[in-house]
Amino acid sequence: MDGTPKLACPWDRTEESLGNVVELQHVNLQVPDQLKATAFYISALGLTRDPYLMTGIDNMWANVGISQFHLPTGPAQVLRGTVGLVLPDRAQLLHRLDRARRWLEGTQYSFTEAEGHIDVTCPWGNRMRCHAPDADRLGRITLGMPYVELDVARGTLPGMARFYEQMIGTSTAMRDGALYVRVAREQFLIFRETDKPQPAFDGHHIQLAFVDFGGIYNRLNERGLISREDSAHQYRFIKVVDPNDGRVLFEVEHEIRSMKHPLFMRPLVNRNAAITNNYYAAGNEAAVWAMPPA
Repeated sequence: MDGTPKLACPWDRTEESLGNVVELQHVNLQVPDQLKATAFYISALGLTRDPYLMTGIDNMWANVGISQFHLPTGPAQVLRGTVGLVLPDRAQLLHRLDRARRWLEGTQYSFTEAEGHIDVTCPWGNRMRCHAPDADRLGRITLGMPYVELDVARGTLPGMARFYEQMIGTSTAMRDGALYVRVAREQFLIFRETDKPQPAFDGHHIQLAFVDFGGIYNRLNERGLISREDSAHQYRFIKVVDPNDGRVLFEVEHEIRSMKHPLFMRPLVNRNAAITNNYYAAGNEAAVWAMPPA
């Protein structure tokens, strides 16, 4: 100690720590009809079909900022919760949603306006909550997937916090009665307790990237939690357990990638959904997914 006084810091430096999880890249949901999926994800929501990968008729990757929906053909899968989206223009979104009724009649498709967001249900029952950009609440995102909220049984949140903190090595916090698990700079998994009976897990998955890819693998593998070995860069697990007693608290497939995975932080093409052939402005075709520096 040289007697030099410590500087007073006006910021909570721990807020900048990401921990071991650095990417929420996609949510994977099977869809039985690619045409209806295009009508919903591309025409109604205004997302962008990936122009380079999965361009055939049996799968679609739909870009939303730095994240994606992966939509392979198969029996419909329904996430037990809500996917949060930030989309740039509420009025234009409502216009697109209204126009999409003609293509999605006879399905579960619906949307409802609320203060601060629009609740949208896909043709097969998946729930989306669409927000306008709001730096104070959702970070500096203008187009993206700030959270995936999952419905869980009563009494499970303390154990789930222990799992993600001790086993996965990321930070958690309780807000408004829900558990927020940080999974990237401005992205969260949110777990909210409910008394409603939940359907059995149907195989849908979320994809995360880990810094300590090998260390977390070893901790999960010691408990027999690894469910699939995909490649040198990727593995999966399904069960979220309480580290204290091993009790299974929730099931959702986690596709885990390393930071050496060839697709890690792959730049994604995002279109400006306001640009059409009838309302065209040269140089404005692309959407900017983040706000400029303050």
